[in-house]
Amino acid sequence: MKRVVLTPHAAQPIGPYNQAVVVGDLVYTSGQIPVDPATGQMVTGDVKEQTEMVLRNLKAILEAAGSGIDRVVKTTVFLQDMNDFAAMNEVYGKLFSDKATAPSRSTIQVARLPKDSKVEIEAVASL
Repeated sequence: MKRVVLTPHAAQPIGPYNQAVVVGDLVYTSGQIPVDPATGQMVTGDVKEQTEMVLRNLKAILEAAGSGIDRVVKTTVFLQDMNDFAAMNEVYGKLFSDKATAPSRSTIQVARLPKDSKVEIEAVASL
C-alpha cells in the first residue's frame, strides 16, 4: 500500500506524478528542481542558489511525509554541467555535514533537466 505526499510548502508537480510516495517505512521523493513554492517560478541564478531551493523543497516534502533530512538514506543528484559539482557539493554539504549520518549519493551529468534547471535532486528516506 502506498501513501501520496503533497505539500504546498514545496514546488508543485508539473506533470502526472507526486512530490513523494510512502511505501512501508520508506519515503521516495520525486526529483526536485529549484521552483519556489511561493511563486511557482524557477529560481534563476547559479547552481548554489538553485541547489538551496531544491534542498528546501526536499526538506518540506520529507517533513510532510513524517520524515526529515536526517533520515535520508540515498540521494541522486542530476547536474546539467559536472563543472558545477563543487558549487553544488558546497551547499549540499552544509545540509548533510555529518559524515557519520550522511546518505549515500550518486551524481550524474545529464543533457537537460526540466525547465532548464541546473540541478535536480531526488531522495529516499526512512520514516
